[in-house]
Amino acid sequence: MRLLLTGAAYQLRLLRRSPGDLIALATTPLLTVVFLAVVEHNGRPDLAVNAVLAPALIALWGMSLLIAGDMIDAERATGTFEVLVATPARLWPLFTGRVLVVTVVSLLGLVESWLVATVVFGVPLRVAHPGLFAVTLLATVLAMSGHAGVMTSLFVLSRSARIFQNSLSFPFYVLGGVLVPVALLPAFLRPVSTVVFLSWSADLLRDSLRPAAPDSPVLRVGMVLGLGAAGAALSWWLLSVVLRRARRTGSIALGG
Repeated sequence: MRLLLTGAAYQLRLLRRSPGDLIALATTPLLTVVFLAVVEHNGRPDLAVNAVLAPALIALWGMSLLIAGDMIDAERATGTFEVLVATPARLWPLFTGRVLVVTVVSLLGLVESWLVATVVFGVPLRVAHPGLFAVTLLATVLAMSGHAGVMTSLFVLSRSARIFQNSLSFPFYVLGGVLVPVALLPAFLRPVSTVVFLSWSADLLRDSLRPAAPDSPVLRVGMVLGLGAAGAALSWWLLSVVLRRARRTGSIALGG
């Protein structure tokens, strides 16, 4: 827990000094305007929920992915990554604390998109099921933190995290159903989407804003948490394997 909090505090200091890491929050209002304009132009007010939640989920995934990669590249650039690996302290909770902070901060994207919908478009959004909405948001933050850890582990092996960052954005926006529900995707993609926690989160968040009673909310929240836990376990195992290999072969410095 101490290492988790240390990583979180360190990342908070970095965010204050590096506003560029918050670039996803700058694009969230613009995406909200685009999506809501399309919805309004086509006379589909029932899809306003999709248009508001999609930019927030994109910010959540985008910021976590950006920081997960950049924290490795930044440590390599400053020559501190080798020092971190050489210390007896476990790196997994340290990195997880950092990603957790970024994930929580990225929720500001939801506030931004909500304000754009209300102030600019006059769309009156109400949370019909506030309890489910809050629980789903919490589960999504935890799941995102776990999956970002997997990316961090993979980035340790890569010479440049940018290669992975550029390829792990839009495919997951589609598979995660952030704008278009998974039920409307081609049939061959739906089985893949079921193992992407964003698909469960996006559907649950949309349902929590609509008056109709959501189907099987406990099971669906459990799927978000379960996939998040699987991601966290995989990230812990991957980072352990990667660091053992790096220490044995002395290949850490080759990543930069």
